[in-house]
Amino acid sequence: MENLTFNELPKAVTQLFNKLEAIERLLQEKTTDTQPETPVWFDLIQLCDYLPDKPALATVYSYVHTGKIPVHKGAKKLRFLKSEIDSWLMEGRRKTVAEISAEADTYIKKKRG
Repeated sequence: MENLTFNELPKAVTQLFNKLEAIERLLQEKTTDTQPETPVWFDLIQLCDYLPDKPALATVYSYVHTGKIPVHKGAKKLRFLKSEIDSWLMEGRRKTVAEISAEADTYIKKKRG
């Protein structure tokens, strides 16, 4: 930080003011860009098309019946929220052999003391 003289003070204040305005503009842009996303809903057929393995309707009905898939029921219709389906798909990830081995090693170390 350099030492300011009395004569340089107005110029420094102007620069500081301009930088603050730029920061304020950036923050306003950032907050307007992050508006909450409107929920995307699927019906049964749209869900079958969206899922990676393109299951049959009967398969999705069995997922609903067994409680394997997140679903919303209303007016005798099944509705699926895209964000919940995405989370459900991510939860189904299988662990790698290395991850399973690391968990087993950790478990054994805890048991042995």
